[in-house]
Amino acid sequence: MTLGMGCAQIGNLWRAITDEEAAETVRAAWDAGIRYFDTAPHYGLGLSERRLGRALAAYPRDEYAVSTKVGRLLVPSPETAHERDAANFDVAADRRRVYDLSRDGVLRSLEASLERLGMDRVDVVFMHDPDEHWESASTTGAQTLSGLRSEGVIGGYGVGMNQAEMIADFIERTDVDIVMCAGRLTLLEQESAGRMLELARRRGVAVVAAAVYNSGLLSRESVPDGATYDYAEASPEILRRARDIERICREHGASLPAAALQFALLWPQVVSVVVGMRGAQQVVEAASRMAASLPEELWSALENAGHIRLSPGSPDE
Repeated sequence: MTLGMGCAQIGNLWRAITDEEAAETVRAAWDAGIRYFDTAPHYGLGLSERRLGRALAAYPRDEYAVSTKVGRLLVPSPETAHERDAANFDVAADRRRVYDLSRDGVLRSLEASLERLGMDRVDVVFMHDPDEHWESASTTGAQTLSGLRSEGVIGGYGVGMNQAEMIADFIERTDVDIVMCAGRLTLLEQESAGRMLELARRRGVAVVAAAVYNSGLLSRESVPDGATYDYAEASPEILRRARDIERICREHGASLPAAALQFALLWPQVVSVVVGMRGAQQVVEAASRMAASLPEELWSALENAGHIRLSPGSPDE
């Protein structure tokens, strides 16, 4: 499951696509050898799960892995159905997200996800962005998912977040199997992930790296003016660093996006890199970048220039 498909885009993230375009994206991912798909109720207020489930129904269930998420429970909201979703998904706001990691909330969320997916099981369930909900996530949320794992309802559970420090706390204090870290293990940022990686190594917890392009800054061969970093305009210093990384990649015959995609896999704890894909072309690009041969000297050059730090928890330690 080295390269995974992030399914926010087929939930109409930023702009709408058709059902057929979504199905085409999943088919292209399958044809490219991708067998791990990550979705969530949050993505398009359930649209991503519905589209993904319909597309994957064409393939044998035992040949792919699906992860979804709990935390944001979707409840009907007829009073806002005439509006568009305020969370950057181009869908009608006919449901609202209610954060709930109680036992009942987790069970209801998972049951609804399975119905939307048209599946009787999922391989992994992540608690989604519990930054402000440590107490419920680390108690009822973790306990409920641990129980579902023991019952064989899910294959494993963990937490998915845009920060590494609290992920490390979950690894240290709960029995998670796998964690998803978005944007904190990239060519532009690794230091905050050190404790998470070291604990994952010690405890045998798998890591999925997401948002490795830092919301687009590292996704092109050349870093453009006005690029975004962590969903905001990149600062002059960030642009300078990204362009220096681009220069070093070019000097070593490598593309910046390929290096960005493969970088997290230098850590054996990282089992997959998940990237969002919209349309067959983006799938082909991602698969090509993951398959690109990168020289070992590239990583040494980036480390010597002070851009990356392969520690702690690195294969060199």
